[in-house]
Amino acid sequence: MPNPGLPPALFPGHVPPLEELLASAHVVSLPMRVKFRGIMQRESLLLRGPAGWAEFCPFPEYGDAEASRWLAAALEAGWQGFPAPLRSAVAVNATVPAVPADRVPDVLARFGRVDAVKVKVAEQGQSLNDDVARLHAVRDALPDAAIRVDANGGWDVPGALQALTRLALVGLEYAEQPVPSIEGLAEVRSRLRDAGTPVLIAADESVRKETDPLRVARAGAADLIVVKVAPLGGVRRALDIVAQAGLPAVVSSALDTSVGIRAGLALAAALPGLPYACGLGTVSLFESDITLDPLVADDGAIRLRDVAADAGLLERYAAPAERRDWWLARLRRVHARLTA
Repeated sequence: MPNPGLPPALFPGHVPPLEELLASAHVVSLPMRVKFRGIMQRESLLLRGPAGWAEFCPFPEYGDAEASRWLAAALEAGWQGFPAPLRSAVAVNATVPAVPADRVPDVLARFGRVDAVKVKVAEQGQSLNDDVARLHAVRDALPDAAIRVDANGGWDVPGALQALTRLALVGLEYAEQPVPSIEGLAEVRSRLRDAGTPVLIAADESVRKETDPLRVARAGAADLIVVKVAPLGGVRRALDIVAQAGLPAVVSSALDTSVGIRAGLALAAALPGLPYACGLGTVSLFESDITLDPLVADDGAIRLRDVAADAGLLERYAAPAERRDWWLARLRRVHARLTA
């Protein structure tokens, strides 16, 4: 089995010098339309390499070891380029954060026509009744849409069984990461199946945050996997993981700008099969992007194309000096890990 660590094509011999990265680095702070992952500002470090623009944006709480995969993915995008695509457009879902039910129509309106919606559930400080109300609001707005929920591991096994049994009445395509552990996912999946509850289980954190991202497939803990380019170390490594897992895959974003979404589209476009709409429509959750032509859905899909950061937008949304310094120090540390 291939090493589940960093992509050998970028580690260690093909990593560009730190000075080259620093010379092209731009740190931005983009305002969100609604709170997502508990934040209203998304910070990102953008790089420009010979193959195009790249994004390095691991969330601030992630350690350097985990962030090193995000940098490897950025170097692939900016210095290596992407594999050849098999399709020219990718169907995407709308994403509804853990907003009150009465705000759901406004959130959905920003995505235009879509055939699938991912709804955040199990938000800290909220109840199952809040989740049910949010799902009903989505169903009322889009009676024919496929609805999937994402708990980000927010339930324990009994809570997941209770919640998914109730939410299944609204009609669910699948439930993403209902519990934190792989063993818990396997138990929830087995017990739902035994109870005749028609909810598929998708693994996200149990793929991208594991040292061995294939363990979830070996454990029979999921019906499909959610893959994200940056946390997995790049498009090519993600393609390899999907192939080895032998499960259907949904490509999702990590709350990226259009530069990061371009990498997600490259993965989705290169997968041999793509049975589900992808979670790559999240630029619609931003007040602004860093390109004048953002990668947003048109009639339920995003067409594959390159993007370039706009100098005016990079300047307008430049992060404060102390945050820029923080990101550049992080880049130095993570780069050192790739070249050690």
